[in-house]
Amino acid sequence: MLEKVATKPGSRRVVIVVKALEADEVRVTGDFTKWALQGIRLSHDGNGQWRTVLPLPPGEYQYRLLVDGEWRDHGEATERVANPFGSENCVLKIL
Repeated sequence: MLEKVATKPGSRRVVIVVKALEADEVRVTGDFTKWALQGIRLSHDGNGQWRTVLPLPPGEYQYRLLVDGEWRDHGEATERVANPFGSENCVLKIL
């Protein structure tokens, strides 16, 4: 699930929620982290949901999830684009 909540003018608080029941660790990485492998760690709620808030200016961002060190798609992403590794990146559009 992606929730967009306005903060200060020119930026948005983008809440990313990932369902990963068996995961020990979930991270998100993409254009907004310059694809750093450590990415941004999501917090676990104890019920299989992982969450973080990204402060992002309007734009289009590609991203992927790292679940227990393995690349994964975000099931809630409605748009994807091919990447050079034979899989797809998720696309996040912030208005």
